[in-house]
Amino acid sequence: MGDSVLHAAKQINLEIPKGEFIAIVGPSGAGKSTIMNLIGCLDIPTKGKIFLDNKDISKLKESDLSNIRGKKIGFVFQQFNLLPSLSALENVYLPMSFQNTDRTKGIKKAEQLLKKVGMSHRLHHKPSELSGGERQRVSIARSLANSPEIVLADEPTGNLDTKTGKNVMDLLNEIHQTGSTVILITHDLHLVKHAERIIFLKDGIIEKMKKNGKRGK
Repeated sequence: MGDSVLHAAKQINLEIPKGEFIAIVGPSGAGKSTIMNLIGCLDIPTKGKIFLDNKDISKLKESDLSNIRGKKIGFVFQQFNLLPSLSALENVYLPMSFQNTDRTKGIKKAEQLLKKVGMSHRLHHKPSELSGGERQRVSIARSLANSPEIVLADEPTGNLDTKTGKNVMDLLNEIHQTGSTVILITHDLHLVKHAERIIFLKDGIIEKMKKNGKRGK
């Protein structure tokens, strides 16, 4: 803004092995959302490089980034980001439709995913007819629609009560156990016990890293 320049993320040097569960933590303004957007191919860096499957995504066009997001990355947001006009089933099927998945097969998979997160009894309910916990379960099912290699969870329990939040974290642990890389973005230090490694951010830089399990580095 004017002559003022804010470096939301700087001097970041981070490697995330396939199949790891990491937590990126820090206070508001630490740069967590920026890091998430960069990892999730929602933004590209002004400087530096980001490699996914040995490809530098910082040099790709938006159409290529969109394709990667659709096929490789699942997003779980604090605000759920479900389309209000669609049912739970339709919200979960939607990412598959963008990948030209056959509708019959896609709807069947959406049903299976909703059953997996305990929502088979709410298939045809719209978001306004669901509780916060139920909406987050639908959001998690949607994030798995295209069998992503990476699941990015941005404050996934931020709008939930303690019991429902625990259920959501249990689901993320199950996703991790199937082989997906799970990246949790949070300011809640109570959640980091689920991660194998914790990345502490402060003022846009990595302040420290901490092993939190046998696979962390």
